[in-house]
Amino acid sequence: MTAETENDTEQLRQLITHARVVLWDFDGPICRLFAGHSAERVATDLVEWLEGRGLHGLLAEDERESLDPHVVLRAVDRRHPGSDLVAELEERLTQEELRATSSAMPTAYADPLIRTWTAVGSRLAITTNNSPRVVRTYLDSRGLLPCFSPHIYGRTQELRHLKPDPHCLNRALSAMGAARSSALMIGDTPSDLVAANSAGVPFLGYARNARKEKLLRAAGATAVVDSLWSVLTLIRAQA
Repeated sequence: MTAETENDTEQLRQLITHARVVLWDFDGPICRLFAGHSAERVATDLVEWLEGRGLHGLLAEDERESLDPHVVLRAVDRRHPGSDLVAELEERLTQEELRATSSAMPTAYADPLIRTWTAVGSRLAITTNNSPRVVRTYLDSRGLLPCFSPHIYGRTQELRHLKPDPHCLNRALSAMGAARSSALMIGDTPSDLVAANSAGVPFLGYARNARKEKLLRAAGATAVVDSLWSVLTLIRAQA
């Protein structure tokens, strides 16, 4: 954990003990999707694709310079919601994400944690801003798809529902018939925390570095781990 104190351990134990349903963000807690396929390059390619069609003016300067492809996608959707342009741009992003799965880096201890949590009877779901096609492709390549299927709730063409909107969390809870108090979300960004708070779901932050931890703490996260090993250890101890 980021701070090895009795209080931190007890807080983590309480979160895990009460979790009957675990809602996972995908890119971060489960893998680094763009570890070998730059997200920054994808964002730039989307901007250049728009500019090649004479749509330079659709984006503000900060949106054109963004290194996050979701920023570009949402910006276009705000100006042309539900349009063919948005659908084509979303499909281009999905294809880039699919290409990235072949070089995605598994998060340390994520695979055994997922299998162990499933083995002890917890139900798992994915709640992500990535394409559900991408999530299924990656999980299948790791032999993890049965741990989640059919509960994979990702990006749709209704882009206003992307996190920090809690839509994908609410879909998962409703489909699984789960009480919010019995669920736990694991995420690595402030938008994950906001979505969990909006959905009334306890939140566990995963921070792979000090910058990520600082962002989560600043957003109000009180339970943050820098390794999933601490979570796996507690679950094994309770099994």
